[in-house]
Amino acid sequence: MFQVKETGWSRFYRRAFRDHWHPMTAVLVLGVLSALYFGLLQTVWAVTGEFTRWGGHILQLLGYDTANMSYFKIIKLKGLPWDRVDGWVVFGMFGGALIAALLAGNFKLRVPVQRRRLVQGLLGGIIAGFGTRLAMGCNLAAMFTGIPQFTLHAWLFTLATIAGTYFGLKVSLMPFFLGKPVILPGRRVVAAETVKSRQPVIGWFLAAVALGWAVLAWQAGNGKLALAGLFGLAFGAVIERGQVCFTSAFRDLWLVGRATVTKAIVVGMAVQSLGTLYFIMQGVPAKVMWAGAGAVIGGLLFGFGIVIAGGCETGWMYRAMEGQVNFWVVGLGNIIGATILAVAWDKGLYTFLVAPYPKVDLIKILGPWGALAATFVFLGLIYTWARWREKRHKYALELRLPVEVNTTAVSDNQ
Repeated sequence: MFQVKETGWSRFYRRAFRDHWHPMTAVLVLGVLSALYFGLLQTVWAVTGEFTRWGGHILQLLGYDTANMSYFKIIKLKGLPWDRVDGWVVFGMFGGALIAALLAGNFKLRVPVQRRRLVQGLLGGIIAGFGTRLAMGCNLAAMFTGIPQFTLHAWLFTLATIAGTYFGLKVSLMPFFLGKPVILPGRRVVAAETVKSRQPVIGWFLAAVALGWAVLAWQAGNGKLALAGLFGLAFGAVIERGQVCFTSAFRDLWLVGRATVTKAIVVGMAVQSLGTLYFIMQGVPAKVMWAGAGAVIGGLLFGFGIVIAGGCETGWMYRAMEGQVNFWVVGLGNIIGATILAVAWDKGLYTFLVAPYPKVDLIKILGPWGALAATFVFLGLIYTWARWREKRHKYALELRLPVEVNTTAVSDNQ
């Protein structure tokens, strides 16, 4: 049979736009981009603050006076999403993930067979959204881009999130959440047909529109917003190509001892720390938050919630753009949970869980090189723990799922 030989260009195209990237490659790219984003835009790569502002806009429509609510003062609820850097980076991430999925021919509307997954996604999203805003950041601002900011609160959030994923896993393995999978018989296998998908064409068209939009915004004097949108496109594309999800990083480590993504994330944060320290030493202010009960409880809730929901912030965003409907619900839950936290902030949460604790900047305490050394030690301990668990437990656990064979369907196909 005649076989078309793959050329250098076609091999590059396949590896860049069709094959999934190795997690280490994807996370290293994200680490470098995050450091550059911080240096050029003088803010950290974050998403849930913007989702909370979207909730604030909904509250405004419902008659709430958000101008007098402390949480919205802290996260600077001003203007509309397209007036803000965080708004453009979030729009860019959705666009980048969608474009990447289309270029790979990986977009398809997928509705979960078990409708309980929608309820589970909404519930998990609400818990995660509440937790992440209590800790002033999610797996990005309080972990992946938070630890390189040399703020102690990110250390507390990270450890609490890892613990939270353990408890979330225990609950998600309960019979109610597992459900009873039904195995349907396979039909007669026919020869595969080569179908030329139009998805890559649509993907390139959307990429051209997005880039053109950024150029127009730049020419209109909105260079910072255009740059944020371009970074967002890159972030979204890379997390989709690398399937970067912090939920799977920790859940799979507890479940089967698989540490591939965990180790990649740790290395990505180490690389990012070097670039971030350079920009901090050039005068860009670090983002430091309260290191106390809020960070710990928020991390526990976030870790618990993302396992119940099935995806963290980066995970649900790229899966939603691949057409997985249950992750649309997870995103909605995130906004609801974050908005509830913003409303409850002035009703005791800030007074008891946040205000009594200091904002600990490790650079001010240890100096820049001491803070970098301490960060490397902290990341090294997480890497060593993940490596130990991988060696000791990899694929040691076999799940015993309640499986029901649909005999009616079997007889219909015989």
